[in-house]
Amino acid sequence: MKEHFFAYLSRMRYIGRWSLMRNSLPENIQEHSHMVAVLAHALGIIRRDVFGIPCNPEEAAAVALFHDCSEILTGDLPTPIKYHSSEIRDAYKQIEFLACNRLLDTLPDELKPAYRQLITGEKQKRSFDLVKAADKLSAYIKCIEERKAGNNEFLSAEVQTLDTLKKMHMPEVDYFLDHFTPAFELNLDELGTID
Repeated sequence: MKEHFFAYLSRMRYIGRWSLMRNSLPENIQEHSHMVAVLAHALGIIRRDVFGIPCNPEEAAAVALFHDCSEILTGDLPTPIKYHSSEIRDAYKQIEFLACNRLLDTLPDELKPAYRQLITGEKQKRSFDLVKAADKLSAYIKCIEERKAGNNEFLSAEVQTLDTLKKMHMPEVDYFLDHFTPAFELNLDELGTID
């Protein structure tokens, strides 16, 4: 069982997201985690460089890479089920905790502390708001992409997710929404290619 950690992580590509929805563009948790890391890093840079608030964007990106790693063992429980009641939410948090610790047990002892900080520890607490916001931004971008692909299945999720993002009252999120999300509406020709 030791030293299986990275083999488990490579299996993130087999865990699909949005299982209750018809997807035009299937997404797995590996792709999702990469995008959340990119977005968390961006939000951290915006926090630090635009708003002058001390922040470690690299730490936020690293935490984001691992934010759904428990789903390697649990699968992706759809949000409407996960948050249906406090009992289900609390039970699922316990399952996630156990899954994270099971993954950590697949590391050599000398590596466990560093990964424990990323997966369940102090770094996760420090970066939680950025990673949570990046996770929602990733979902919002997914909704935009599905709508652009002609899939109306995500229309209400798009409205709800944007509302959630605005209710976060995070200047970094508002800045990203104002400056960067309009480009997700463009096609490649509109974005421009190398001249």
